Amino acid sequence: MRPKGHSCSRLKSEFGFTLIELIMGVVASCIVMVSAAMLVASGQKSWNKTFNSAYSEARLGSLDSMVALGAVGRKSNKGDYCLYKLVSNSYQRAVPVSNPEEVVSGQAVEFRYWKDELDEDLMDPDVTATAYVLFYLNDDRLKMDFGDYPPGGIDAAGHIRTGAGITTVTLTENVSSVEFSHTARNMTGDGKGCIRMKLLITDPADGTTKTTLAATLMRNVWPQ
Repeated sequence: MRPKGHSCSRLKSEFGFTLIELIMGVVASCIVMVSAAMLVASGQKSWNKTFNSAYSEARLGSLDSMVALGAVGRKSNKGDYCLYKLVSNSYQRAVPVSNPEEVVSGQAVEFRYWKDELDEDLMDPDVTATAYVLFYLNDDRLKMDFGDYPPGGIDAAGHIRTGAGITTVTLTENVSSVEFSHTARNMTGDGKGCIRMKLLITDPADGTTKTTLAATLMRNVWPQ
């Protein structure tokens, strides 16, 4: 005959848990659930931060500006475009200070391209373009104007043309500054067919300033 204590211990082991074992099990389960919840919350916070950064107003505005600059530049005439400096509310052509290999910068750039089908008039080498796109800063908005060339986007007095036949598009807002630059190939300010853009945008969500760097390479050189 086995001792009673031995029998009770075996029955407890086979058919149930002690109160302490149950409490320890509940505590362990709670720890696992809390850890899992913290992991999910951390992942959600990280995802929200990444999403807000990728689709912020400043990021989308930068992307629109880069796409527009690249699309216009690729179809423009490499031998006929113009970089402008803003001096006393007047746009003047940016020219080298000391030598033709100098990098010059300005606050506006005008690309010129052919928007029409080829015909006898366009076969004239003097027809360097039939349309223009002007990128410039207006208050805190980066804008681009579309129109016919000639006459182009800047008049003889150095002011931006307005009126019928000119379409204006706002690319992005909250722009602190914009700088266009190129390397000049002669003392009149003609470039080598590559325009660079530096754009500073203030994100209205958090007040931070984001810098966008972009460039476009012009390949069309006909007619010369």
